[in-house]
Amino acid sequence: MTSRSDRPGLDWTDRVLELEVGPIAHGGHCVARSEGRVVFVRHALPGERVLAVVDEDAGGSFCRADAVSVLEASPHRVPAPCPWARAGGCGGCDLQHVDPAAQRALKADVLAEQLRRLAGIERVVEVEELPGGPLGWRHRVRLAVDEDGRAGLRAHRSHDVLPIDDCPLAPAGALPPVLAVGHRPGTVVEVTVDADGGVHAGEGESGGGESGGGESGGAASGGGEPLVQRAGGREWRLSPGVFWQVHPALPDALADVVGKWADAPVGGTAWDLFGGVGLFAAVLAGQVGPGGSVTVVEASRHAIADGRAALADLPQVQWRAGRVEHVLGGLRGRPDVVVADPPRRGLGKELVDALCERAPGRVVHVACDPAALARDIALFAARGYRLAELRAFDAFPMTHHFESVALLERA
Repeated sequence: MTSRSDRPGLDWTDRVLELEVGPIAHGGHCVARSEGRVVFVRHALPGERVLAVVDEDAGGSFCRADAVSVLEASPHRVPAPCPWARAGGCGGCDLQHVDPAAQRALKADVLAEQLRRLAGIERVVEVEELPGGPLGWRHRVRLAVDEDGRAGLRAHRSHDVLPIDDCPLAPAGALPPVLAVGHRPGTVVEVTVDADGGVHAGEGESGGGESGGGESGGAASGGGEPLVQRAGGREWRLSPGVFWQVHPALPDALADVVGKWADAPVGGTAWDLFGGVGLFAAVLAGQVGPGGSVTVVEASRHAIADGRAALADLPQVQWRAGRVEHVLGGLRGRPDVVVADPPRRGLGKELVDALCERAPGRVVHVACDPAALARDIALFAARGYRLAELRAFDAFPMTHHFESVALLERA
C-alpha cells in the first residue's frame, strides 16, 4: 500500500471540493469523484451538487468528506430533526437529511448492489418499514463519558464526546435525566427502555461507547436488575448485558418471518445458531412439538441462563454453551432446518461449509450487514443452496443500518 509520504500532495484534509454526488454506498455515504479519486461523502444524496470538506485522507485512491453546503438539492432532502446530524457532528445518524421513504429506497439499493456484486444475484429488493415511525425507536443507547464526567455521543469516526442534551431516536424523556448528572470519567452509561416503558441506566467500563444512534445489532440491558422484554407471545427477564434487539418491533417481525420460512416438521430437528435467549428457539419448538428437538448454540452463558428460564416449559429445547464454530462439529444428526443469526461479519466459509456438510433442507439466515449476507449467500450457492426468499426491515431509521432475512434451500 502506498503511504501518504510516498505520494506527496495527496493529503486533501480540510480541502473544499465541489462534487457531483453519485450512488449510495454501503456505509452511509455516497460516492463522488474528484481529480480521478473516489470521495466518500456523508450528508449528501445521489444526484446532488454539493460543497464538501475532506475530513479524512490517508493519501490513497480515496478520501472521506462531509457535505457542508448543498448547491443543487435532491427532492428527497428534508431538514434533519437533530442539530448534531451534520458535518462534524454525531457519527450515528447518516440519513436524517433524507425523507424516510427515500431512506428505505436507498437501503434497498445497497442490498441489491451487494447481492449483484458479491453473489451474482439480480433481485428487486424492498426494505420494509416497521411500526413506530423514524424517531423514538431506539430502546437502548450507550453513552460515552468524557474526562469531565459528562455523558454524550461520539462524533463520527472519533473518540470525541459530544455534549448532547437528548437524542430524537430515543424514546421521549429517556435520556435527559441521565445526561443531566455527572458520571465516572472514561466509562459508558447504557440506557435501556424495557417492554413496559421503564428506563434503566447502568454504568460500566468503556468499550469505545457509541458514535450515536445507529449501530446495528442488539441491545444489552442497562442497570443492575433484570429487564422484562416480550416477543412472540413470551416474556424474558434479561440479565444486564444480554442481547436484545434495539428496535422494539423487530423481535416480533423476525420471529414471524423465521417461523414461516423455517416450517420445521412435527417431530423434526432444528438448530438455532447464535441463538441468544431463544427467541427463535421458542418458535421452532412450537413447530417440532414435544417429540422434536431444538438445539440452541450460544456463547453467552448469561443469555443461556435467561433463555432456560424463559423457555422452561419447552423440554424439547436443548442448550449448548460455546462458540458456534467450536460446538457445531459435536452436534448429532441432520437438521431439517437451521436458523442462524451471526454477528456482523456473517457466517464465513468455514461455518457455511460445515453447515452444508450436514445438509439441512433449509437455512434461515438473519443478517445485520448486507455485504456479509451477500458473501454468505454466494458461499451457500457454491454448495448447492439457492436464495428462495429475502426480506429486509428498516430496524434502524435515520442510519444506514437495516436487518435482512434470507431463506436458503437445497437445490
